[in-house]
Amino acid sequence: MEEKLTLTQEWDKTFPKNEKVDHEKATFHNRYGITLACDVYRPKGAKGKLPAIAVCGPFGAVKEQASGLYAQELAARGFLTIAFDPSFTGESGGEPRYVASPDINTEDFSAAVDHLSCRADVDAEKIGILGICGWGGMAINAAAMDTRIKATVASTMYDMTRVNAKGYFDAQDSEEARFEIKQALNAQRTRDYQNGNYELGGGVVDPLPEDAPFFVKDYYDYYKTQRGYHARSLNSNGGWNKTSALSFLNMPILAYSNEIRSAVLIVHGEKAHSCYFGKDAYAAMTKNSKYTANKELYLIPDAVHTDLYDGGGKNAIPFDKIEEFYKTNFNA
Repeated sequence: MEEKLTLTQEWDKTFPKNEKVDHEKATFHNRYGITLACDVYRPKGAKGKLPAIAVCGPFGAVKEQASGLYAQELAARGFLTIAFDPSFTGESGGEPRYVASPDINTEDFSAAVDHLSCRADVDAEKIGILGICGWGGMAINAAAMDTRIKATVASTMYDMTRVNAKGYFDAQDSEEARFEIKQALNAQRTRDYQNGNYELGGGVVDPLPEDAPFFVKDYYDYYKTQRGYHARSLNSNGGWNKTSALSFLNMPILAYSNEIRSAVLIVHGEKAHSCYFGKDAYAAMTKNSKYTANKELYLIPDAVHTDLYDGGGKNAIPFDKIEEFYKTNFNA
């Protein structure tokens, strides 16, 4: 049922290996028949069934970057964790390459829960997910659908459907602006079909323009430098297929987030350009909801967007808070 993937066996992460954590590679598949690659992290010497967390993101990153850092740290704190590459990216399967989908990428989280639920070393009643950046939105979307998920963390989240349909800070929120984007993307579809390949949109801009906005400089500092560069990362290299944005323009996520009964923690940097996504997602999730007691928005003073990828050199990721959140809600 699963495609045989070629998985790198040497340690090729953007963060150092923690000798208190065991690491191995694994694969699992989603309902669309795509085989996904993951890194499995376990507390060294742990026995029995462990609470488990599936980690993914940022959008355009690979498991050797921020998601792996989160997964390894949480494993050191007692959880079995997996960091996985989404469909069509990294070491995971799926053709064509470098395409994203609000449906398939939400399904990727549930497929990770399938995998964890069936592992002999996992307590299937204590499974959570954690999404970073664009996968923060996907994680909340998955939590709205998958009742097996007991607790969800969205860190420095984006709503990728919102930013594609409305632009940054909703500055292009008009029918006319969306029509122009759709015209351009559908013309690109025709060219791609004629050419027999999918043109890439480009990763983080390089070289960096002097007048680039701060958030672009923030991304450059992570993806294009030794701090976070990885050879398989879309953002570090050629980027997504240009036409990936089409489905995001037309299929909003988070429509039923206020019906999520399980626990959700949204973590965001107060100075992040993306903070409005987290604040608005929390407001929508708690509006007219019967399930607000286990929902929380946790803001990190002075932190910008990528500080929550790797700590930003100032330990910005609140791992103590995240650990406490999972342990409390797994035992609720």
